[in-house]
Amino acid sequence: MEFKTTLTNLYYMLICADGKVNERELALGRKMMEAEGLGLENFEGDLEELKAKDISTLYNDSLTALKKLDRSLQIKLVAWLCVIANSDGFMDKEEWILIYKIYHTELKLSLEEVMKTQKELNRIIHGKSFQSLGVRMGK
Repeated sequence: MEFKTTLTNLYYMLICADGKVNERELALGRKMMEAEGLGLENFEGDLEELKAKDISTLYNDSLTALKKLDRSLQIKLVAWLCVIANSDGFMDKEEWILIYKIYHTELKLSLEEVMKTQKELNRIIHGKSFQSLGVRMGK
């Protein structure tokens, strides 16, 4: 599984984690693909195809692919998940659980490295380096 596919799969799982996909998450997903130079021509079609996949299988396949990537790309992918999860100002609990499981439990990545990269990505797509640690626990 290549970088673009892994990024798209993880993005899809994240935006579906809380059960509600919002326009800000979709807009930032498009910005993410553009920032990575991956283009948008198949992005929305790929997301549509993922709706038919079993989430557990998708997670396991994505994690296997993620573990094969260079550590710096792993950090970057997790940082993108953080940027997307914070698109509405706060990270929902379900989003945080997914991100934490990937970066901490599965990959053993440093939160400091992820946050540093998150700031860099925010600067690229927003022109500023804000970051948010807020987790929304419920409504």
